[in-house]
Amino acid sequence: MLVRKILATLHLYPFRAALLVLALLSQAFPATAAYAAPEASADAALSKVLQQMDAASEKFKSARADFKWDQYTRVVDETDTQTGVIWFKRVGGATEMAAHINDQNGPGVAKELVYKNGNLQLYQPKIDDLKDYPAGKNNGQYESFLVLGFGGRGSDLQKNWTVTLQGMETLSDGAQKIQTAKLDLVPKQKSVSDMFTHITMWVDPVRGISLMQKSYEPSGDIRTATYSNIRYNEPSSVPDSAFKIQRKRK
Repeated sequence: MLVRKILATLHLYPFRAALLVLALLSQAFPATAAYAAPEASADAALSKVLQQMDAASEKFKSARADFKWDQYTRVVDETDTQTGVIWFKRVGGATEMAAHINDQNGPGVAKELVYKNGNLQLYQPKIDDLKDYPAGKNNGQYESFLVLGFGGRGSDLQKNWTVTLQGMETLSDGAQKIQTAKLDLVPKQKSVSDMFTHITMWVDPVRGISLMQKSYEPSGDIRTATYSNIRYNEPSSVPDSAFKIQRKRK
């Protein structure tokens, strides 16, 4: 599968959703009626978070963050870490993404990634290698992975994922303490569930921005993505040049 190949190359295994609705007990079982209140409360809490994300999506214009991607491979019991900078910006009704992945063996950028206009580009500056991956009919799937947790609507999550609110947790973004909603996403589509059993996302519902994501594969591999030093709706922190790959040689 092309999407899987691309994500494996980048160590990108991010993350959307539908609310898991528990059936109400009928009046034939009045002894169980006491359980309806906690369930209704949980549903209301999730609805509130998703509505906040919907409202935040309307205001989202751009974001910039430092990232740390930890890819744990179960078969060898090892973790590979990548760091870098990632940018997002809203253009019309679509979200574009760019990332610079640091060279772990020295200064400079090892990989550049740009996703816009339904096309994913991967550039390795040191060997001047540029690859294009047109999304085509997979455009929705590309975008769901690459921009998950940055400016998306809560209601859109429910189209592709089963969403469960696992509580509210406080995470750090530098010196800031951010109240996040911990959402667990279970894919509805088999093509996605073949890659991920579920994804857990810690999202700031006020800004519609994810601070951390964990993606779980059937193999037992786990990818943890942590975002910090987030700049929200600050145009100067999201330069146009980040979304244009400049090759070293023609």
